Amino acid sequence: MKLSKNDRNALISAIIASGTDDLNVMFLSFSLTSIIASLAISKVEAGWIATITNLGMLLGGIVFGILADKCNKFKVFRWTVTIFSLATALIFFTPNLEYLYLMRFIAGIGVGGEYGVAIAIMAGLVPKEQMGRMSSINGIVGQIGSITSAALAGLIAPIFGWRGLFLCGLLPLGIVFWSLIAVDADQVSDFDADLLKEARQEKGKIKDLFPNPTIAAQTICLMVMTTVQIAGYFGMMNWLPSIMQEQAGVSMSGSSVWMITTILGMCFGMIVFGNLLDHMGPRKSYSIFLVASALSVYLFSFARTEWSILIAGAIVGFFVNGMFAGYGAMITRLYPHYVRSLANNVILNVGRAIGGFSSVVIGFILQNATVTTVMLFLAGLYLLSLLAMLSISNLKQEYYQQLNESVENID
Repeated sequence: MKLSKNDRNALISAIIASGTDDLNVMFLSFSLTSIIASLAISKVEAGWIATITNLGMLLGGIVFGILADKCNKFKVFRWTVTIFSLATALIFFTPNLEYLYLMRFIAGIGVGGEYGVAIAIMAGLVPKEQMGRMSSINGIVGQIGSITSAALAGLIAPIFGWRGLFLCGLLPLGIVFWSLIAVDADQVSDFDADLLKEARQEKGKIKDLFPNPTIAAQTICLMVMTTVQIAGYFGMMNWLPSIMQEQAGVSMSGSSVWMITTILGMCFGMIVFGNLLDHMGPRKSYSIFLVASALSVYLFSFARTEWSILIAGAIVGFFVNGMFAGYGAMITRLYPHYVRSLANNVILNVGRAIGGFSSVVIGFILQNATVTTVMLFLAGLYLLSLLAMLSISNLKQEYYQQLNESVENID
């Protein structure tokens, strides 16, 4: 890609920001056991922390998605990063559970807004035929953020406690300050920015994701898929470290090693999936990964030894989160330019809001059943996602045929 210095810096900012929001979100995974003990709360109450965060993401996705499609995307992007950074750092002062819920909700607003806006910035700079691979790179940087979170948990939490870990939420402000110096927001390029200029003035609302029965069904099916994606990811990443700490006697640093191994598997899975998506299209790519996810999640419940847990975690990560890289590319292709930010934000964050309840559901299952029951629950969700994906009629067409070549395609 031949980009100007300003565009290159804008692209780098958008990609790195995806890593910093994962950094902040994953702090909860490594501190959940300590939070439960410190605040004397139940597992169900602890599960609500992630769920409330995801509800904030839905609100932020809608609000900032609309703003980004109508205003300067890059300026909106900076505000989203600032919001989730400050709210995460303020968790340092947590006196009770209600305050923690509020700060996580506000942080969720920023994170939920950032994702779709960053994807829209990337889609405006990267050729469409490379968005699958670019989404993979974006997803990998997100996992690097998760690995950094694991490293910080091992270093900071033992010394300064879980509150000190959340104070590291200020780190993403670095990318905001750098972008203020390195990026002229008014000069960031955007492919096809003028193509639907008149339409953007008239539209860019949530109803534009449901203009006719075909597109409405497509939107709903994609929401089902992202719901399952988030339910599986947050369900495993929020609870499995705690399960290992409590049931297998693994320390926080030991569970961090498992998390890093799983995340490395995710990164490799994203690389593979992104290339498959660009070459095979979404139907075949998602079919392979969804079936494999259902099988690998169920088989994980049979892992007992330290090495089998590490290997199984990497395999589960490869399939379960490798798919995440494809949503930004797929949604960007299936919806027109003037709702690009909104479509990505609303579809993913509806998934986050609903899928986030998996933390509550899994907390309930763990209190009343076994880990195997949790894995069967998650495996069933991936098969549901497969059925939803196969129901999207527009994916049966040639993948590279753009639905947004003209407004009439969805009107």
